[in-house]
Parts: sequence; structure tokens; C-alpha cells
Amino acid sequence: MSVLEEKLLLHTKAEQVTTFESGNEMAAMAAAQINYHLMGYFPITPSTEVAQYLDQMKSRGEHDITLIAADGEHGSAGICYGAAATGARVFNATSANGLMYMIEQLPVQSGTRFPMVMNLVTRSISGPLDIRGDHSDLYFALNTGWVILTARTPQAVYDMNIMALKIAEHAKVRLPVMVAYDGFFTSHQKRKVNYFKDRNVVQQFVGECPTDYNFARDPKKPVTIGAHMNGEDLMNNHYQQSEAMYQAGDIFQEVAKEYAALSGREYPVLDLYGMEAAEVALFLLNSAAETAKDVVDSLRKKGIKAGVISPNIIRPFPAKEIRESLKNVKALLIGERADSYGANGPNLTHEVKSALQEDKENETLVLSRVFGLGGKDFYEDDAEHFFQLALDAMEAGNVEKPFDYYGQIPGDTNNILKPVITPQYGDVYKSGLIEVTKDEDTNKLKVKIPPLRALTSKPKRLASGHGACPGCGIFSGLELFFKGIEGDVVVLFQTGCAYVVTTAYPYTSHKQTMIHNLFQNGAATLSGTLEAFLELKRRGEVDVSEDTTFVMITGDGGMDIGMGSAIGTALRNHKLIMLEYDNEGYMNTGSQMSYSTPMGHMTSTTNVGKSQQGKAFHHKDTAQIMASTNIPYVFTGSEAFPQDLIKKAAKAQWYAQNVGTVYGKILITCPLNWKSEDRYGQTIMEAAVNSCFFPLYEIEEGITNVTYDPEAKKKRIPLADWLAYMGKTKHLLKENNQHMLVDFEREVEKRWQRLKAKHEHPYL
Repeated sequence: MSVLEEKLLLHTKAEQVTTFESGNEMAAMAAAQINYHLMGYFPITPSTEVAQYLDQMKSRGEHDITLIAADGEHGSAGICYGAAATGARVFNATSANGLMYMIEQLPVQSGTRFPMVMNLVTRSISGPLDIRGDHSDLYFALNTGWVILTARTPQAVYDMNIMALKIAEHAKVRLPVMVAYDGFFTSHQKRKVNYFKDRNVVQQFVGECPTDYNFARDPKKPVTIGAHMNGEDLMNNHYQQSEAMYQAGDIFQEVAKEYAALSGREYPVLDLYGMEAAEVALFLLNSAAETAKDVVDSLRKKGIKAGVISPNIIRPFPAKEIRESLKNVKALLIGERADSYGANGPNLTHEVKSALQEDKENETLVLSRVFGLGGKDFYEDDAEHFFQLALDAMEAGNVEKPFDYYGQIPGDTNNILKPVITPQYGDVYKSGLIEVTKDEDTNKLKVKIPPLRALTSKPKRLASGHGACPGCGIFSGLELFFKGIEGDVVVLFQTGCAYVVTTAYPYTSHKQTMIHNLFQNGAATLSGTLEAFLELKRRGEVDVSEDTTFVMITGDGGMDIGMGSAIGTALRNHKLIMLEYDNEGYMNTGSQMSYSTPMGHMTSTTNVGKSQQGKAFHHKDTAQIMASTNIPYVFTGSEAFPQDLIKKAAKAQWYAQNVGTVYGKILITCPLNWKSEDRYGQTIMEAAVNSCFFPLYEIEEGITNVTYDPEAKKKRIPLADWLAYMGKTKHLLKENNQHMLVDFEREVEKRWQRLKAKHEHPYL
């Protein structure tokens, strides 16, 4: 009896539960049943839900996975690698630009041969930004050295997540494994699925966590991991890694057979539908293949021998199986949701063609079409069109156009975009009513502003018509800040709610120049823009007015993933303003925890349940961090105290134009995710200040000045009074959470007393 037969006898079909769930839910279900040791993660649409579901499960006590919210995807990959190096079982999920940000780390993990499982919920890579599903991110992963499985349905997501760990840890493989499935098509759409009723079945299938490897888990058995190599050693290392990758193809088939005996579901290397004696076929990854199968059925009824090929594994690439499946196929169309620009066809097109080259008798005509970019839907009509292209090639006996895009629309000069908003610049933003002077004795600025009603004549920087949620505090806060800025601005918005709801092509709410870049690089990008403007002006190549102010707008957790870029920009002391709107979470991706989320607050990744009560640690004091870079001006502000904010904006502009970098932080409301009533927006902001949670102060040339003291005004209120306004914090007011409230109060008081001491002693 073979070893494989013995294993199959051990795995008789186990009891399963039928339900309707999405791909993200099933990825989380598999991870919870395996009960990984650790997940390092960072939220990015559409993979974010995986961590959210796991956090919900953990709050209910359904698994013991340590969930670590990273500062960005690069950090999450580092967390996972470090954990994998100890021999822990490690899990992650990401999408699109998140994969790109961590991609530097992926070959490190595969090259040092530490197993883990990561779900890639495929999405279009920007720019321009698009959050829907295609395979442009997946194709970047092809050369990272990871085994890559592809899942067409939520059922396959669950099954492959279980198989993936067993493959990754196999002694002949020892490589990280990626499970790729289509963003929003598979990740969010609910389908009928079966999962094992008893998690022990899953754990017995994947087996015990291996310990017979050079893991950094025992200080009494020291190891060195990642030592640099010379060329000869690196050649040997990569040869072994390459051999392990090809072994993974065989191990996949072994594991799939074992899993079929346990679950009743089969996952061959290639999913072949209608390929019996097929003459025309489509080669499609993931969800599009499911759509094409319905078309195969209708074509077969018409006597057309059509079929669909969809791989379940693409690394290692199943060249042998593809050659066998195409022996009698006369015309094949390969549809791909990504391009390899300038290569006359995307990646898998060339790999399929390369596989066919080794079969000298094969005469299959191959067409390649890029389709479905940015989540563009793929319907049965589209599959019919693809089959017709293949049929035409078969009848003609040649391919007229081997490579093309499908679904693009030619432009029409009659429909050229025309501005809806008349551009506004220069004097319209100069009120002449704000006066900023420098006191030579104190070396501080003095600001005079008119009554607020006098500044209402200044037009808004953003037009109406944006898509913000009702009660959103971002735009009232930003517009109030901009009332204190005279003249033109060039603004960079990092990815976040403020950007997403004001710019949806072909529309924009911005009246002046706006640039977008990703969370992690906004400050660096604007510093490059600023310095280029200054150099172009010096050379006389552009005419930029003296009072043009450069402002970076960040928020929604942008000062987590973007902190490195912001600190670097501050240390270089570029003449610009970094303004953070703090809504205490990653609101643009669904209210996940950020480092600015206060302790105990509920988010979609710090749920409240019997096993946890919201965020477990205190919020980051970004203003103090930025002040430590010795930039000339740092401030906090709130729209609940408008005169204070406008004065600080005027100071910020003066320092940005005359001295160097400015950082400002304004607290704003997010009724949707704070679970508060829209009408209480200003009340909540005022309570945050009067409770001393969000003190108003400035640090001017290193000197701290508290600009509003609620104690001196006899307006200080208990922290609980502020928390009572928000649904996300009401659990902190319950008796069983008294210890958390006390801890939170102590931290707020400590920071307040420290701030007052700095106010009273200039050298602190």
C-alpha cells in the first residue's frame, strides 16, 4: 500500500455545515479553525474584512490568534516574517497597493524558506486609484518565490486556505503560500459554502506545527537567519528554492487528493470544464471562469465544442497539464485582468505560449485579450464574444490580431470634459483682514483676525457636491482652517475619506490644484512638488505668486503608515504645512483601528465582546512626535473653537512661507463610525477639548503655549461626559469596565499635566 493510500484512509469524509458566506468570511473561518498563532495586518480594501471577521470572532472567544495591527503593509509583512522565523503559524491578507508596499519583504520570506499563508484579495493597482478587482497586483507576485493558489469561489477560498498551510509546511516545500481570489467578485459576494463543523477536523488535517527547522525559537539553540551570501552560495540557495517550488506542484496534488477524501471536493491542477474533445477554449483565472462555464453549456447545445480552462495553481506554473489539455484544441483565447505593458501580451499569455512551444505537434492558435480592469464586470455576453473570436480564428486558420484589449471605449472629441466650476485663484482668496506680525522681543507671531462673519466672503476651497457622509466633520474643519490661509494653495491629499469623496473621475470638488498620492508617501511627494516649483520659479520657467502655500492633507490613519515620510519631510524642513484631520480610525476602509484610536474605543478591528473590550492600548500623540523633529510650528485645533483654529492657520501659513515645515492636527467627528448623532458634532468636539482629551495648544519655535485651558475657564468636564456622547465608547461606562476608564483617565491627566508643565516652563 502506498503512503498516499494510507493517508487517504485516515481522512474519511467529515461532517460539514452548509451556509451562505463570502470569500473574505471563509478565509477568516479557515484561519480561525486552524487557530494560527499570529496575524500581522493592515487594512486595505477589499481584503480588510478578513481581519475584521477574525477580530469579531476573537471578541466572541472563537480563536486565540494574536492580531497585530501594523503601521502599514510593509510593517505587517515584517511582523509576519519575524513570527514565521520563530516557527509560529502565521497568516495575513492584503490587496493591490498593500501588496506593492510589502513586496520588498516577500522574497525575503520565500528566500529564507519560512512558511506562512497570505490571502491576496486581488484589486487594481493605482494610479489612478481604483478599489475594484483585477489581477494587476497578482501579476507582481508571480516572481516573489511564493506558491500561488487561485480560488474561483468562496468555497475554494475556504478549502484552499486549509490546503495552503499543509503545502507550505511540507518538508519538501517549506515556502510561503498565497491564496488569490477576486476582490468584490469573490471576496464580498455570498455563495453557498460548506465548512467543517468540528475545527479539530481541520487541525488534524493540517497536522502538528513543524519544529524540525532552524527556527529562532530556542535561545539555548542559537541560529543566524538571513546572513548575506556570495554569488556561489546565493546560486545554490536559489536553486534549492526553485526545486522546492516545483516540488510544491506535486505536493499540491497530494494534498488535494487527501482533502477530497475529507471534504468531497476536488481541486485538480486545472479546472477543466467542457474540455472533452473541445475545439475552442477560454483560459481564465478565478471568477470569470465561472461566468464562462454557463456559455460553454449553451454553445455545447448548439453543437460547438467549447470549454474553459482555469488553473487552481499558477506557481509553480502547470505547463505539463496545460500542454495535455490543449492537445486537440484548435483555438484558445487567454483572457487576463492585467497587462504586461509593452510585452505584446500579459504574463500568463506568454507562459501558456511557452508551454505549448515544448509540444512540437501542437497547432493551437492562441489569442490574448486584456479585460475587466478596475473591476469592470465580465458577463455572459463578454464570454460569448471571446468564444466568437476563437471560433473566427479557428475557421480562418490564423490569428489576425494576437493581442488586444477588450472593453475599451474610444474617445469622442465632442464629449471633451469641460470645467463645471470656474477656477478660482489669487485675490479671491485674499481677504486682507488677517494680520500676522512678528514680535521681535518675544520672537513669537501676533495674529489679528476679524469677526468670523467677515471671513465668510472668502470662497470655499472645495465646491459642494462631494460625497461625504452626513455629519462628517472633515470639510467643515478643513474649510475653517482654510479661512485663515490667504491666497493660492497647492494641496496634496493622501488617500482617505477627504480624497475619495471629492474626486471621482471625471468629477472633482477642488477649485485649486490638488494632487493625490498614497498614504505612505504624501509628505515626500508634496516636498518634491514644492522644491520643483521653487526651482522652476528660480529659472524663470513658471510664474508662482509669493503667497502660494503648499498643504498636505492627511487623515484616516495616514499618520500611521505615512509617519516615516512625514518625519523625513519635517527633518528636511521644507516650507509646507502638514495638516492631519483625526477621526480616530481608518474610516475610508470601514472604521478599523488606527494608532490614533483612543484606548477602549470600539472599531471594526477592536470589537467589544466577552474576550476583549475595544482597543487595548493608548492613542498616539502625533503632535508631540512631530514637535520632536524641531520644526518651527506645531499646533492642535478644533472647529468647536473657530477663532483659535483660524489664528493658528494664519501662523501656519507665515511659518510655512518664511521658516519651514508646519504640522497641525485637528480633531473631527465621524458620526457613522463613532456611532453618534449628527447634531452633536460640535458638542462632542467641545467636550473632547474640555475633558482635556484633546487639548488646544501650539509649539512655536520650540516653546509650548496652551491656547485654551478648560480648568482656568472653569469648564473642565469628566472624561466620561465626552465618552457618553458616542456609541463606540458607551461600554467603557459600564461597571465591569471601570478599570479601563480609570486607566484612560490617568493617561489623559498625565498628558495634560505634562503639557501644562511645558507651558509653564519654556525649556521643557
